[in-house]
Amino acid sequence: MAFTLADTQFMTLALQLAAKGRFTADPNPNVGAVIVQGAQIVGRGYHHQAGQGHAEVYALAEAGDKARGATCYVTLEPCSHFGRTPPCAEALIAAGVSRVVIAMLDPNPLVAGKGVALLTQAGINVQSGLMQAEARALNRGFLSAMERQRPWLRLKLAASIDGRTALANGQSKWISSEQARADVQLYRAQSSAVLSTASTVLADNARLSVRQPDGGPALTPLSDGQLRQPVRVILDRRCQLTGNELLFSLPGTILLCVTGDAPARKMPSQVQRLAVPLGADGYFDLRALLYLLAERQVRSVWVEAGATLAGALLQQQLVDEFILYQAPILLGPQARAMAELPELTALSQAYRFEFIDICQVGTDIRLTALLNKINTL
Repeated sequence: MAFTLADTQFMTLALQLAAKGRFTADPNPNVGAVIVQGAQIVGRGYHHQAGQGHAEVYALAEAGDKARGATCYVTLEPCSHFGRTPPCAEALIAAGVSRVVIAMLDPNPLVAGKGVALLTQAGINVQSGLMQAEARALNRGFLSAMERQRPWLRLKLAASIDGRTALANGQSKWISSEQARADVQLYRAQSSAVLSTASTVLADNARLSVRQPDGGPALTPLSDGQLRQPVRVILDRRCQLTGNELLFSLPGTILLCVTGDAPARKMPSQVQRLAVPLGADGYFDLRALLYLLAERQVRSVWVEAGATLAGALLQQQLVDEFILYQAPILLGPQARAMAELPELTALSQAYRFEFIDICQVGTDIRLTALLNKINTL
C-alpha cells in the first residue's frame, strides 16, 4: 500500500502530538491526530488524559466544517465502542472525512479492526500501517497489556564503568550525575508503576515519586495541575516497613506486596496490601505479580532496586527493556554487582541484549537495550 511523502510528514506530526500525552494519558494509549484539507492542516489533537476526549475529537473540533472531505492521520485505529467517551470512528463519519490513514490497528479486543470496519462501511478510504513501528514504540506498555496480558517492564540501574552499583558498605549516593537523576524523573512519569523493595526503601530512604526535574524538561501536568504519580509497588516479604518511612508521607497509591499469610499491620490510608504467591525459590513469583498488576490496568513498570530483584527479574526473563546510566568512575572488584545471577559456565548462557539507544546524559552515558528480539513490541 503506497503512501506519499506528504502522508509521512503528516503522520510524523501526529506521532509528535501523540508523544505529548506520555506523562498524562496512562492507562490509555498515546494517540495523536492531524486533519488535512488539501495540503493545509486544519485540525490537530492528542489524547491528554483518561476520561477526556480522544485525539480525533480535538482535531475535529479545531477543523470544524473544514473536516468534510479531508484526510485524518491518526496514530491508532479510531475506537468503535462507547467507553468513557463516544466512538471516534462515528465522529469521523459524522464529520464527513473522506480518508483516514492509521499508523497501527488497536489490539484492544473492544476495537481490534471494528473501527476500520465502521469507517469502510461508511465509504471512507482507510489505509493503515504508515509508521507503524514508531507508533508501537510510543505505546509499548499499552500493547504489552493487550497482547501479553502483562505490563512492559523496564529495569533501571546506575553503575560505574566496571559495572558496580554501590560500595561494599552499601554507599551509592551518588554514582550517577544530577542530570541522569533528572532523566529518571521523565521515565518514572511515563510509567504506570514504580517497582522496588523494602530493602531499597530502607537503605535509600526512597520516595520513588515523580517531581519536576531540576534543570530538565518540564513534565506535563494533569488537568488539575498535578503531576500524575505512578503506583509505587513495594516488595516486603519480611514485613520490614512500618508505615513511618518517608515513602508513606507522600500522596499516591502504594501497593505493599506481601505473602498471603503476612500479619495485618496498620498502614497509612493510601496503602493497599497485595498478596503475591512465592515461587519455588522462596522469593516472590514475579511473573504472577505482573499479571496481578495488569489486572489493575498497570501498563508499564519501572524498576528501581538492588541486585537481588534485578537478578530475579533477569533470571525469570521478565525484563523487556534495560536502561543503564554508566558513570565515568571505577569502584573496584569488592563493590556490589548490578545483579545477583548464577555462575555461568559457558558464554552461550550469557544474558544478551540489543542496544536501541546510546546517549550522553550529563557526565554519564545512558544505555538502552532490549533483552532479546522477541521483546520488540
